[in-house]
Amino acid sequence: MLQAFVFAPASLVFLCFSLLTSGGRAWGGYSNPRGQSPQTSFLNNFEVAGNSYASAQQVFLGTLDKVYIVDKTENNSWQINGHPAWASEWSISSRQTRVMDVITNSFCAGGTVLGNGTWLNVGGNQAVTYGGVAALSQTGGPPYDDPDGRQSALNLVRLLNPCDNGNCDWVLDQPMTTARWYPSLETLEDGSAIIIGGCRWGGYVNDALQDNPTYEFFPSRGQPVVSSILQNTLPANLYPLTWLLPSGKLFIQSNWNTVLLDYNQNAETPLADVPDAVRVYPASGGSVLLPMTPANNYTATIMFCGGSNILPAQWTEDWDIPHYPASTSCVQISPEVSSSYEEVDPLPEGRTMGNLILLPDGRILCLNGAKLGTAGYGVTAYTVGQSYADQPILSPVIYDPSAPAGSRWSRVGLNSSNIYRMYHSSATLLPDGSVFVAGSNPNPDVNTSAPYPTEYRIEIFYPSYYNQRRPEPQGLPNRVAYGGPFFNLSLTVADLFGNAHNIQSAKVVVLRTGFSTHTMNMGMRSVELDYSYLGNSNGSGVLYVSQLPPNPAIMPPGPALLFVVINGVPSVGVQVMVGSGSIGQQPTSPNEPLPQSSVIPQQQSEGPLNKSPGASVVLGQTNGNLTHWLKIAGALMVVLMVPSLH
Repeated sequence: MLQAFVFAPASLVFLCFSLLTSGGRAWGGYSNPRGQSPQTSFLNNFEVAGNSYASAQQVFLGTLDKVYIVDKTENNSWQINGHPAWASEWSISSRQTRVMDVITNSFCAGGTVLGNGTWLNVGGNQAVTYGGVAALSQTGGPPYDDPDGRQSALNLVRLLNPCDNGNCDWVLDQPMTTARWYPSLETLEDGSAIIIGGCRWGGYVNDALQDNPTYEFFPSRGQPVVSSILQNTLPANLYPLTWLLPSGKLFIQSNWNTVLLDYNQNAETPLADVPDAVRVYPASGGSVLLPMTPANNYTATIMFCGGSNILPAQWTEDWDIPHYPASTSCVQISPEVSSSYEEVDPLPEGRTMGNLILLPDGRILCLNGAKLGTAGYGVTAYTVGQSYADQPILSPVIYDPSAPAGSRWSRVGLNSSNIYRMYHSSATLLPDGSVFVAGSNPNPDVNTSAPYPTEYRIEIFYPSYYNQRRPEPQGLPNRVAYGGPFFNLSLTVADLFGNAHNIQSAKVVVLRTGFSTHTMNMGMRSVELDYSYLGNSNGSGVLYVSQLPPNPAIMPPGPALLFVVINGVPSVGVQVMVGSGSIGQQPTSPNEPLPQSSVIPQQQSEGPLNKSPGASVVLGQTNGNLTHWLKIAGALMVVLMVPSLH
């Protein structure tokens, strides 16, 4: 029952204190390189890798070894605390699953990670019984013991501090102000979160009677604020697509409309309507913030692919939506450069519910979804079982933003899955550069005999680089700041594939994997760090790597993965804390100037064939300026030369 989870005042104070400090983890110092990924026979293919216990409607990477899964309340076979479990934890290393108790009904919730590393899961549905029917008690009790997840008696949100020892679980914390189902979340530059939109009791699409066209914050900043774009974009305004921009404003796309939101001034600036198709739920086009790099001056460019060109008056259930073709259109916008969208290479086929996943090499993987229809389920004369979509797309496709226009999408060499990934599927990047894929359940409760059944199988997709020898840079930090001294990463001959000139192709990537649900990965973004380099005559090298730009809106604070990419091959990612590790204004400082780049010509007698694979020159394992060390070396030379002058 819900009453069992109400915190005593002292424990609530302690939890709030923990929330606003470290999130239960210590950060600082350096990380060890994570070595090589195990070889796979499933290169460019999918491998079934376990059972999720709860269908993976919502997914996020919590630690280097743990993926967390959240479902809606339903009659899963696996039990916890006397009721079916609708949350779990999956181990990457052991491929074993642990059930968890998410407490309230998390159906179609939103989520993100806070600046201290605590994960936030917000909103959901009323308490239900078998078949998704409303329960008599909204505060818990048989058969599912699932208090109302939209508000519950105390409007409580769900929090998790991820762990690797099996002892962490979801807890309830401070309330939201209003009920929200299908809300979007984004982490802000101070590590807090904005919670946007939603409805009060659900349905295929939203309507004026239940709309919640407001936003609020966690930790709370008071009463919710009305949003014009959400008021004006019914009925397809659920899960509005939202990104924090380098200016500190928010880009919001809902139905056909787009705005920039200055949430500090509660002011919205209209931009051009999105062309060709609706991208938000339930049209559910894929969306992704393209990598921000020194080369593009950390400009935010957002790409949308697929969805459906259904007009506002057509969002009804009295026609054959499940067999309406999805869109092939891809468009992008750089909202702080231009208010207009531009067309880019279209998808090879129309796709709804296609996840777009950032890979560490800068490419984007598209997978999951269907050719026809939209997200959602229901009972009409047209649904397939209860699915509002049909004709699953089993084959992935990869987008390369650096390829010439007209040839950016490719599926050369890629193999297909044999598992339908329809409504309520999810995907997220893993630290070794593979991709976790799970979920699919266009049904109100567990149904393993439907045309598109409840799916528990977990798959891993292995991109083309997976079996390559991985770089193993030395000197990796486990914290990245907003400006300040650069850090040094040493690379061996083997890391540089036998040629010091390959250091010029390096990328150092900070990547947030996001909170995956409903074709979105809320908070996912990739930022390349600036660097210079020294290529040594023996084939090894050193990267002098800047911290993040002194602007937390480019990469919000909180945990992320750090990769070093050489010749398109990423190292196995390490987890870093971006920023201070706490919620609040982040310290910033100018980035220290980098040394000049150079490559010393390799000598034949000292070439890579005459050196062991582990040979390296380890220069400056601590932070610092190469010029500083050269000055010290020069002073020592003068001291040594003085006796010879007498």
